[in-house]
Amino acid sequence: MKKLILLLFTFLITVVSFAQDKQKRDLKLNKETNLIDVVYYHDDGTVSQTGSFTADGKLHGKWLSFNTAGEKIVSANYDNGKKVGKWIHWIEGKKKVVNYDNNVASL
Repeated sequence: MKKLILLLFTFLITVVSFAQDKQKRDLKLNKETNLIDVVYYHDDGTVSQTGSFTADGKLHGKWLSFNTAGEKIVSANYDNGKKVGKWIHWIEGKKKVVNYDNNVASL
């Protein structure tokens, strides 16, 4: 089982590397959840996104996105790669809420 997790983790790192060729990131296997926690960074070193992947590379759980000033611009939720729950977008200081059910949005 450990070999399989290591193989999947290595594969995910490779896939993420190609998808995010120049964006700096930190990856860490969370042994409690078996998810891969990731932090992406803007070019200036500030945090761009935080979230988790499943072993097969699907977004899972809460994801946060930040602008270069460190302000939260999106709070999102995924369930095995599908958009779910309340998503909050901050656009020019205004809060917009979108609810998702199995990748389908409703305002």
